[in-house]
Amino acid sequence: MKDALKKFVDQNREALDDKTPRHKVWQAIADQLPQSKVVSLWNSVTLWRAAAIFLTGLSAFLFVKNMDSPVEKKVAKQLQGEFEDVESFYSDEIAKKVALIDDFGGTFEEDQFTQDFEKLDAMYQVLSDQLKDNPSQKVRDALILNMLVRVDLLNRQIKKLEDQKRKQQGDASV
Repeated sequence: MKDALKKFVDQNREALDDKTPRHKVWQAIADQLPQSKVVSLWNSVTLWRAAAIFLTGLSAFLFVKNMDSPVEKKVAKQLQGEFEDVESFYSDEIAKKVALIDDFGGTFEEDQFTQDFEKLDAMYQVLSDQLKDNPSQKVRDALILNMLVRVDLLNRQIKKLEDQKRKQQGDASV
């Protein structure tokens, strides 16, 4: 039976394609179809496509932003390596000058000198931590400047102690 219908349609295609049903027929068919539901915004394909594009773009941006280039890593490692050499030199200088002050019999009892030296030492610790967390040329330069200021402060204290020693020797010889 199916084949007979198919054969009939094939033989009479031109005659069947020529005809269009009346408006009442289409209206009766449309009335029998289930009513289409209103598509909510959350079920909208366009919304999901836009969200996917947005999230893909955001992910790509964050990936590129957070990606450390090998050049940046190399520069950071180089900064830390250079600083270690400078730090070693100035730390030795500071230790020698502190030992020299101790040999003079001087102590860090002088209030202003002690306070200045302790402040510089505290700043050095903060800057050192910052260099480990976020190495940069500015932080490295600030650390070097801190060590230079500490060396200068120690040099002034040594000069002051030498002047006091000369004055005591001059008073003793009179």
